[in-house]
Amino acid sequence: MTTNKEQKNKSDLLLALEQLEREKNIKREDVFKTITDSLVSALRKYFGKTAQIMAGIDPDTGEMAGFLVKKVSDPVITPELEITLAEAQVHQPDAKLGDDVHIPVPIQDFSRIAAQTAKQVLIQKIREIEKVRVYDEYKPREGEVVTGLVHHVAGRDIFVDLGKAEAILPFSEQIRREHYSVNQRVRAIIHRVDKENKGLQIVLSRASGNFLKALFEAEVPEISEKVIEILDVVRDPGFRAKVLVRSNSPKVDPVGACVGIRGSRIRVIMNELSNEKIDLIPYIEDTLTMIAKSFSPATVSSVKILDKEAKRAQIIVPDDQLAMAIGREGQNIRLASRLTGWEIEVKSEGQRSEDNKRTTDMAMQDLLKIDGIGAKVAETLITMNVLDIRTVAGLTEEELCSLEGIGEKTAQKIIAGAKKFLEENPNYGQAAAQEEAPKTEEVKNEPEKTEGK
Repeated sequence: MTTNKEQKNKSDLLLALEQLEREKNIKREDVFKTITDSLVSALRKYFGKTAQIMAGIDPDTGEMAGFLVKKVSDPVITPELEITLAEAQVHQPDAKLGDDVHIPVPIQDFSRIAAQTAKQVLIQKIREIEKVRVYDEYKPREGEVVTGLVHHVAGRDIFVDLGKAEAILPFSEQIRREHYSVNQRVRAIIHRVDKENKGLQIVLSRASGNFLKALFEAEVPEISEKVIEILDVVRDPGFRAKVLVRSNSPKVDPVGACVGIRGSRIRVIMNELSNEKIDLIPYIEDTLTMIAKSFSPATVSSVKILDKEAKRAQIIVPDDQLAMAIGREGQNIRLASRLTGWEIEVKSEGQRSEDNKRTTDMAMQDLLKIDGIGAKVAETLITMNVLDIRTVAGLTEEELCSLEGIGEKTAQKIIAGAKKFLEENPNYGQAAAQEEAPKTEEVKNEPEKTEGK
């Protein structure tokens, strides 16, 4: 017969288990197994490692019971595992030789030890189950924007309370100019969810391109409706971003839709990102035009492909646009290169004029070394992009005669003089030939109004 106190304890156990099942989604059967395993472990320490022990819990009352399991034998060789028929029938009247008999053992002396062990195991079990539950809930939500409160700051990392779980906003995923305090609201994207040996980690990000993309999806209905696509995002978090957009409808301007009426849409996004400047770049299939557009808000005069295979290009900008094209500490050119995938060199029109003059002067000095070439002929050759003696030596008489001011005899004399010079100077132009750039392709970019905020 159980006392009222014992009945109360049993009720408390069942109530606690019901609460665990309700709040932590931990099944009562799992907790029963944890407790019985702990009780078996405690009893085994007393009865010996070889003893066969069973334990159970009444699911209706919560009453625990422990048993020694022994086989009915005659004679008894191993007392820890065997029992005589007479002794067995005391506990189980219908027992016969070969049967397993369950002998009740008092568990009161082991309840405290079992409770402590069960508590530790249960806490670990709860943590593991909680980890699995949180992982299963948040792993599919990677890429989703969430809002939480700063729980605490550890070093330069921020720990954020999401309600059902705690997440980390690492320093590498923060916007550098931002500072956080406890209980401050934080909006970020679930960057990734890792299940490691040391525990579950939900990593948030405010610095990733996906976060900016998600903000646009939230503010611009045309994006969620697939009328407008965001093809790429590159960022210098907190300072500047470039967003490549394309419209799937000829009636919808992708840049205008993202900006909104009087900048209403993009202003909300910029405020969320500590006033990060955002350049919206309309996608264009033509590579040269795309490179020019990527330098928004700077105006590009022309683009020249230096090496198509290596993806190297050069852009020319007006003198007053050079600083803007390069950006603070090279920020704009760096973002444009990342957006287009090209290595880009920037020069002003003044710098190009200086380079051209320097190249012309060097070519003039070089060509005047050839017998038969005077200043006027040298100017003509330079105009036709013939800039060195080796190129002159490779020309035919017909090609030279086609140039203004060069007759047949002059052409013969020039070619002979060039070949003679090369014979006398066999190492001429070798260093220059190694550094010679591939053939270039250039397109002028007509000034056009570009959208950028």
